[in-house]
Amino acid sequence: MDTTDALAGATVVTDPDRLRSLVGEPAPQAARKVRTRLEDVDREWIALSPFCLVATAAADGSCDVSPKGDPAGLALVLDDTTLALPERPGNRRVDGFLNVLANPHVGLLFLLPGRTDTLRVNGLASVVSDAPWFDRMVVKGHLPLLALVVQVEQVFYHCGKAFLRSQLWEPETWQPDAVPSRARIAKRFERSDQPLEEIERYYGAAYTERLYR
Repeated sequence: MDTTDALAGATVVTDPDRLRSLVGEPAPQAARKVRTRLEDVDREWIALSPFCLVATAAADGSCDVSPKGDPAGLALVLDDTTLALPERPGNRRVDGFLNVLANPHVGLLFLLPGRTDTLRVNGLASVVSDAPWFDRMVVKGHLPLLALVVQVEQVFYHCGKAFLRSQLWEPETWQPDAVPSRARIAKRFERSDQPLEEIERYYGAAYTERLYR
C-alpha cells in the first residue's frame, strides 16, 4: 500500500485553523512552559540521563532520529545555553551529522529510566571533532569520535502520558522475544551472506566489550 492508497477515503487535515479546531488551544501553562536557558533542575536531569533521542532533518526535509546512550551524564552541559553530546563508535552512517551539516536545527529528548516525563531541548547544532572539554566525556578510557554541540533555543518538560499509555517501564508488559532476535534480523536484511551462527556470536557477549572500540 502506498501513501495514495492509505489516504483513500481519509479526511486529510491541511489547514492550521482546521487542526486547531480539532485539537483545541493549549492550556496556558503548556503554552508558556518553553524556556530559553537551562535551569538547575535541567542540569540535574541531564546529569542523570543515560539516553537521548536526537532528531534532525536534511535540507530537503527528510528526517532522522538517532538514539544516543552512555552511562548517566551522557550529555555535557557547557553553560546555561550550550550542551554537547558525544559520538561513540557505531555503524558509520552518520545520518544525523550529515543532516546537521545541511540543516543545523535539532530536537533532543532526554529520558530518565522509570520516569514518565521527559526533558526536551531544541536548538542549533554544530559538529565538532575536537575541543578542550573532550576529556570530560571520556568513558572507559575512550574519547568521543565527535561531539554534537547544541545551542539551546527551547527547553521544556513533556508530560508522561505517552509513557503511561505505553506502559514502557512496566516489565510485565515487555515481550523482547516476541520478534526475531537481532542476529536473525541482521541475517535477513544486512548480513545475508554470513552464517547465522557467526552473526549470533557477533551479537553475543563480546558485543558489549566492543561498545567503545
